[in-house]
Amino acid sequence: MKIISRDGSIVETSFDTEVGREAYRHTTSHILAQAVKRLYPDTKLAIGPAIADGFYYDFDRETPFIPEELEALEAEMRKIIKEALPLERFTLPREEAKKLMQKRGEPYKIELIDELPADAEISFFRQGEFVDLCAGPHLTNTSAVKAIKLTGIAGAYWRGNEKNKMLSRIYGTSFPKAAELDEYIKRIEEAKRRDHRKLGRELGLFAIMEEGPGFPFFLPKGMIIKNKLIEYWRELHAREGYFEISTPMMLSRELWENSGHWDHYKDNMYTSVIDDKIYAIKPMNCPGSMLVYKTEVHSYRELPLKIAELGLVHRHEKSGTLHGLMRVRCFTQDDAHIFMTEDQITDQIKGVAALIDEVYSLFGFKYKLELSTMPEDHIGTEEEWEAATNKLRAALDELGRPYVINEGDGAFYGPKIDFHLEDSLGRTWQCGTIQLDFQMPQRFDIEYTGADGLRHRPYMIHRVIFGSIERFIGILIEHYAGRFPTWLAPVQVRVIVVSDAAADYANGVYAKLKEAGIRCEIDTRNEKIGYKIREAQLQKIPYMLIIGDKELEAGNVAVRSRDAGDLGALPLDKFLADITEEIRTRKSH
Repeated sequence: MKIISRDGSIVETSFDTEVGREAYRHTTSHILAQAVKRLYPDTKLAIGPAIADGFYYDFDRETPFIPEELEALEAEMRKIIKEALPLERFTLPREEAKKLMQKRGEPYKIELIDELPADAEISFFRQGEFVDLCAGPHLTNTSAVKAIKLTGIAGAYWRGNEKNKMLSRIYGTSFPKAAELDEYIKRIEEAKRRDHRKLGRELGLFAIMEEGPGFPFFLPKGMIIKNKLIEYWRELHAREGYFEISTPMMLSRELWENSGHWDHYKDNMYTSVIDDKIYAIKPMNCPGSMLVYKTEVHSYRELPLKIAELGLVHRHEKSGTLHGLMRVRCFTQDDAHIFMTEDQITDQIKGVAALIDEVYSLFGFKYKLELSTMPEDHIGTEEEWEAATNKLRAALDELGRPYVINEGDGAFYGPKIDFHLEDSLGRTWQCGTIQLDFQMPQRFDIEYTGADGLRHRPYMIHRVIFGSIERFIGILIEHYAGRFPTWLAPVQVRVIVVSDAAADYANGVYAKLKEAGIRCEIDTRNEKIGYKIREAQLQKIPYMLIIGDKELEAGNVAVRSRDAGDLGALPLDKFLADITEEIRTRKSH
C-alpha cells in the first residue's frame, strides 16, 4: 500500500501499521467529504481526521444530516472509489491558500489557515474536483479503499467549544477486506448490546437524571456492586499496609493555588464563596493527603507511608462529553499516596504495579503499559522531570513488561505510568495510573527526620487502581454484558416456586440462604416455570433454585446456572457450601 506522507514523499506501508491505518481512514474521510460536496454542494467543510477504528468528518449544513441520508452518501463514496482518483499533494503561500478556500466557500478552512504558524507550509490534497486543506498522510489513489461503512451521526461544536456553532459529524470506518469490516460491525453490534447505559436501566443499577447531568444516581442493586468493589479494595489495602483517610470535599482557594491546581486546572473546578472567601470542590484528593501528612512529625522509620482515600471528586466536564458512567462530573477516586525515600521509589512502583496486576487479573483483564512524559503545561524544572521519568523507566525495565512512550501526556506535576486494560470486546480503557511527584512535597514543604537526625524531603507517588469506581463499574457492565460473577451480582440466587404445596419448603430454603448471607429473592407468582426462568435469565441472576413437589419430597433443590444451564438436584447444604466458596474466592465465570 503506497501512501503520501506529510512531507509529500511516497512510501510503502501496510494497513497493519499505525501510519498505514491513519492514511487509509483519513483518505476515506476525504472520500466522504467529496461525496457530501457532490450531493449537497452548499455544505461547508470543517475537519475530518482518522480516529481509533475509523474516521469522522464535521460539516456545516443548514439542515443537519439524518441517518436516512447515509445510504446515499455510501453509494456516492463507492462511485468515487471506483473512479480511481489519484490523490495529489500541493502547497500554496498563505494568501493564495486563503483565496483558494474563499473561492470554494470554505470559511472554516480559512480560520484554520489563519491559526497556522507564520512559517508553516500550507498543504492541500486534490482528488478529482475535490480539494481539501490537509497535512496528510493519504493513500495515493481512492481505489485503494475497499470496504466502507458510515456508522453514525452526532452533533459536535466547532473546535470543541460549546460557544461555537454546532456542526453535523458523520462517523465511519473502512478496511482493506470486507471480512474485516463484517467482523468490526459484529463487534459494534455486540458493544451496543452491552452498552452499560442500556443494561444499567434494564438491571436497575444506576440512573442519570435531568436534574443532574453527569451526576450518577446509584440504585439499590448498583450500590451492592459499588460496595462490593469498595469492600474488595479495602481488603487489599489493609493487607498492603495502607492507612485509609477521608478529607473534606471543599477546601480554600489558597490550598489549590499552593498545589498548582488553580493555575493548571481551575477551568475544571467548581467553586463557591463562604464568608467572602473562595473555596473549590476538590477535583483531586492529593492536596488533602498532603495536609494529613503534615499533621504529624514523621521519621524515616515510618517510610514508606501509604495513605489511601476513597474520595468523591467533582470535575466540570462539558455537557457534550458526558457519557453514562464513563464520563461524569462526580466520581469516587480510589486514590492513594505513598511517601518514601529516594531509594524506595523503584520497589514501591513495582509493588503498586503488582497490586494493579492482581486486581485486573481477578476480572480477566489484559492490559498494556504506557509511560507518559512532561507536558507543555507543567510545574518544575526539566531536570526534575527527567530525573522522575528515569525513575519510572527504571522500574518498568525491572518489571520486564513491554511499554510505549506517550510523549507530553504526563500530569502537570509529574510523569506517570498508565495501565490500559482490554475488555472482552478488545476495547481498551485507561484506568490505573502511577504518578511520580517531585513537586507537591516541595510546594507543601513536607519533611521527615532521617537516620542522620536531619530533615529530608520525601518523594511521593500518586496512584489509582480502579481510577473512577463509577467508570470501572461501567466498564465491568460492558465487559460482563451484565452477567456479573456471583460475588458481585446484586442478586445471587432466585428461588422459583413451581407448586403451592412446595411453597412452605421454598420459603424455608429462602430463609436459609438469607441466613447464610446469600443475596436472594423468591418468586412465588402463579406463572409458568418457563416464564419465571426466562425472567431470571434476563435479570442475569447467577443461580436459580427450582422447587416443586419433587424437590419437596426429596428434600433438595434443583439448581439451574445462568451460564451452565441445568446442574441437577443437590442437597441445599451442598449448594450453600459451593456458592459460599465461589463467593469467598471471588471466582469469575
